[in-house]
Amino acid sequence: MSSPVILLLSGSLRKGSTNEAVLRTAQTVAPSVGVDTVSYEDLARLPHFNPDDDTDPLPAPVAALRAALDRADGVLICTPEYAGTLPGSFKNLLDWTVGGTEICDKPAAWINAAAPGRGQGAEATLRTVLDYTGAKVVEPACVRIPVGRDALDEDGLIADPAVRRQLGEVIRLLAKG
Repeated sequence: MSSPVILLLSGSLRKGSTNEAVLRTAQTVAPSVGVDTVSYEDLARLPHFNPDDDTDPLPAPVAALRAALDRADGVLICTPEYAGTLPGSFKNLLDWTVGGTEICDKPAAWINAAAPGRGQGAEATLRTVLDYTGAKVVEPACVRIPVGRDALDEDGLIADPAVRRQLGEVIRLLAKG
């Protein structure tokens, strides 16, 4: 029997992003809970969403996104908050999922890595859009794990064993759906 596959979606385009570090760390701990992960890395390549372009043939980056979603058993998101909501580039990614059915009924969760008191606007918007697309939000896997730059080791991963265990638990819960 094959292991479940979780698609990792970062909402940040910035190199050295702590959101990206959270997902890279989750990827390193996922095998310990019997889960495989795949990172989606083409956020910057997605064209601006236009309903007129949401037809066959889809733009190649959109077709690749939808294929990655279709192959995955679940989706884990870690995104920053910009101006009280999701970054525009990440909202654009989510807009491209509305016209397809790949995310419908798919287990989804997020990790909020923002400092305490921050990130609630991104979480609220994310919940609204995921509900709209029909994704199945796995509540126990939606967590807040504040991560500062000082928490990263020389490889850009989170070294704290407690955080790594928590990320493993998030992945496990998401894989259970």
